[in-house]
Amino acid sequence: MYILKRELLSQKIVIMIWSIAIGGMIAIALLVYPQMQEQMDQINEMMSSMGGLTKAFGMDQMDFNNIMNYYALECGNMLSIGGAFFAAIIGVSALMKEERDRTAEFLLTHPISRKKVITEKLISVAVMITIINAVILVLGAVSMLIVGGEFSWSSLLIFHLAYYLMQLEIAGICFGISAFISRFGAGIGIGVAAVFYFMNIISNITADAKFLKYITPFGYADGSHIVSSGSIDVKYLLTGCCFMIAGIVAAYIKYMKKDIR
Repeated sequence: MYILKRELLSQKIVIMIWSIAIGGMIAIALLVYPQMQEQMDQINEMMSSMGGLTKAFGMDQMDFNNIMNYYALECGNMLSIGGAFFAAIIGVSALMKEERDRTAEFLLTHPISRKKVITEKLISVAVMITIINAVILVLGAVSMLIVGGEFSWSSLLIFHLAYYLMQLEIAGICFGISAFISRFGAGIGIGVAAVFYFMNIISNITADAKFLKYITPFGYADGSHIVSSGSIDVKYLLTGCCFMIAGIVAAYIKYMKKDIR
């Protein structure tokens, strides 16, 4: 498991920075909640008058006097955007960076198969996403306990599970892309995540675009729906798993016969 260890060690600073950045913003957003409670009725009234914008972000389903609804909006947006970008960047860089950094000839001349290289790099991506989500969950839960609002542990865990699965899907799709490129990985990855994010916004605003929820992983990582229903929308999750698997399979097929520069 040398490649797995090398990948995790080389990315330890990146993991720490992203974990603290996203988890810290979520903690700050929660810790200011008690000061905002007196104004929540005004905030609810303001949100209800914003028309299509409230639907775009699922705010039409929320009462912000409930801390879980506040968490779903404020913390969900930070986790979805930050987590999606992190997953996309590490996914799309996993295989590509050996050519970009000109380390492929060092790695692939060792007595190790390409299949093993792909597998260990894939595992490293999954482990990094798991670590960052575990840190964020702990920071979020501790902040909730400090604030002292009433919340459901099951809703909190399902909420974080949905965003964790969303990040795995984006990483799997970008991992597949990584096998086909040798440069511009971060830009492509961020672009893919951004397109998925705006697909979800469009599907929330326009009824005719609801089919986009089957394409974007944000379709099932929808904080307002998860908090109100207490569950993940399985039909969107299943299609998302298919896209993730397709990306991973594409990575194996392409990289196994690719001419490495």
